[in-house]
Amino acid sequence: MRRMFILLLLSVTACEGSFVRAEDLGRKVEINKSYEARDTCLKTQAAADGTAAVDPSTLAHAAALACEKETDRFIAAANTDGDSKVTLSIRQDTEFRAMKYVMQARKLTAFQ
Repeated sequence: MRRMFILLLLSVTACEGSFVRAEDLGRKVEINKSYEARDTCLKTQAAADGTAAVDPSTLAHAAALACEKETDRFIAAANTDGDSKVTLSIRQDTEFRAMKYVMQARKLTAFQ
């Protein structure tokens, strides 16, 4: 029984990447922090005073532009390989989330 347990333990731990590395955990924390910072900025911009008369899509685009620093920080944390598809995807997600927060701030739903 003990021999079987040791063989099982060795076979499981022999796989490359079976343990969480400290740098992976640090990267994950940085991604989460930058993601939250971007979303907090978008929420703040979407609910800014004096924007009630502005078209929602215009306001969403303006919010995404205002939060470009946070978005760039998120891209740098999440896209360490510099893949242009990942960058484009995150930028599109930022625009989408900005529109979501504008709609929420105005208490509107997407499908009325």
